[in-house]
Amino acid sequence: MQEIEILSWITLDALKEASTRVIDSIGNLDTNEQMSLFCVIEEDYLELHYSELEANYLRRFDDEDELFKHIAKRREELGEEEAEALEYFEDDDAFSRDEEEDDFNGYNIRTEEDDDTF
Repeated sequence: MQEIEILSWITLDALKEASTRVIDSIGNLDTNEQMSLFCVIEEDYLELHYSELEANYLRRFDDEDELFKHIAKRREELGEEEAEALEYFEDDDAFSRDEEEDDFNGYNIRTEEDDDTF
């Protein structure tokens, strides 16, 4: 692992834009005052660390395994839990339009011909 101090967020943003894949983002500059973005540029695995209190830095990892170990360590440091993928659409059958009827009981739906007076 290699680390270089970066003085400007503009430099970190330029590296982020050049990334071919963003793997993870940990932290929040608004609440934690620091954020780490883990990404890949060509064959390099990188951590772009933004901080309002400490030095900003770029960290390069030797391989993907080392990167993922560091992601777990960074999550622990910042007290974040790993985001879980939510299964929003697993029960799509429960929302089938064929089986249910729209019930607008008690509501008056106006048409374009209705007068717009209040």
